[in-house]
Amino acid sequence: MELTEDAQAPGAPSARIATIMVNAVDAGRLAQFWADLLGTAVSSRFEQFVWLEPAGPGAPQLAFQQVQDPTEGRRRLHLDIHGPDPAALRARAESLGAGFVEGHDIGDFHWEVMQDPEGNEFCIAGD
Repeated sequence: MELTEDAQAPGAPSARIATIMVNAVDAGRLAQFWADLLGTAVSSRFEQFVWLEPAGPGAPQLAFQQVQDPTEGRRRLHLDIHGPDPAALRARAESLGAGFVEGHDIGDFHWEVMQDPEGNEFCIAGD
């Protein structure tokens, strides 16, 4: 659904997702995993933060914040990664240290739940 000016609440500021932040016990290692998987690079580091290059103009940045303890339990936020060859994407993720959790189907749409090296869940599906 595309939101037009008319559909926005009167006087509401326009907003966009600028950064998707992931807590990590080893922010540098996790940032490099995601940079390699997504075919991008680390753009900057500052204290306990590491940012990746955005995928394109206006795209949100993926960033990692060093924390002392891993987040426990199911994740409230995860990333959906889509590509033309999801099997190859899964193989690439696994070669970088990801693990398979489970697969799901809704009709003819299939996706696989994966975990990055610190157990953060993400999904892989076809375009």
